[in-house]
Amino acid sequence: MSDGPGVTVDPPPPPAQPPPPPLAEQARRGPDKFWLLLPVSILLIIAMGAVGLRTDAQMAVLVLVIVVALVFDYTNGFHDAANAIATSVSTRALTPRAALIMAAVMNLVGALLGVQVAKTVSDVITPPSGLHGLTVVAAGVLGAITWNMITWFFGLPSSSSHALIGGIVGAGLASASSVSWSTVGEKVAIPMVVSPVVGFFLAYFFMVALLWIFRRANPARVGRRFRIAQSLSAASMALGHGLQDAQKTMGIIVLALVTTGHADGDSVPLWVILACAGALAAGTYAGGWRIMRTLGRKVIELDPPKGFAAEATASVVLYAAAYIWHAPISTTHTITSAIMGAGATKRFSAVRWGVAGNILTAWVLTMPAAALVAAIVYWVVHLFGA
Repeated sequence: MSDGPGVTVDPPPPPAQPPPPPLAEQARRGPDKFWLLLPVSILLIIAMGAVGLRTDAQMAVLVLVIVVALVFDYTNGFHDAANAIATSVSTRALTPRAALIMAAVMNLVGALLGVQVAKTVSDVITPPSGLHGLTVVAAGVLGAITWNMITWFFGLPSSSSHALIGGIVGAGLASASSVSWSTVGEKVAIPMVVSPVVGFFLAYFFMVALLWIFRRANPARVGRRFRIAQSLSAASMALGHGLQDAQKTMGIIVLALVTTGHADGDSVPLWVILACAGALAAGTYAGGWRIMRTLGRKVIELDPPKGFAAEATASVVLYAAAYIWHAPISTTHTITSAIMGAGATKRFSAVRWGVAGNILTAWVLTMPAAALVAAIVYWVVHLFGA
């Protein structure tokens, strides 16, 4: 650019792009508007349940139950998005938005890869037929949504899976439905205890092996390579999350269809699979910054090798549970314990056990709390609809 004879002026530099907001700020930007879904959903199900029970509007209540189940799937997405990407974001292997897009896509793909877990969930209770059974299923899902929103608000990575199982069992007990305690014990309770323990020790020993293999490598070079590897392990984790969590909502919708005679329970209709996959992917893209901050920063300061070890081992546990045992395990429990296991290789005091204790408390309370809320919702609906 010329500014007179013999004078050249360089063009002004392009304006600098503002840096992405820190994780703490994004945690405060969470989807607060979704708090409105909770009272609105409860009021809708109470009103529609009462009207349906009085007028035999079975189809209207069935549609409402499916919508409520998909709302749960959506809350599951933004509640559990942190499971797949918190470590990658905290180690700067991926930007937050790129990580969310990747997680949403892989959640969608994972949801299409199997239905075995869905069949397990639909076998937890045998609700009454018709409208009464629909109110039981809806109350169970609303109990799970309530607990998801409470733990999301406080940034606690609790289990959406166990919230859903707890809600269904609570509504089943309140309605005197038949609860398959053998399924709850073998497919839910035992995996609930075993999967975090396996995740912790598997991540610990895998991290020890990595430290030994790369003991003489340049730390800076190793860090760069593991950032690339973490992109793959985060995608694997997101795929496992979709494989596990979308199927749980599929099981609930199948349960509602069976109670009204629209399905036999032996298979999952394609439209149910696609709807659940889409709702989970959309919720994942909405983000879960509060919980992401807890997993990525508060439990332990992670580096790329530890993040890779945690995500890789948690993925293995998720795939094994889905394809071998058909068990609806918690992605939250698995990745959190794997993060602790990988971090403990530095020294056990490096893990912030106080934060871990708060997470453990939320885990213990999840099933009974969701069951209590579901029972209350069922009693209110049945009181006004009977």
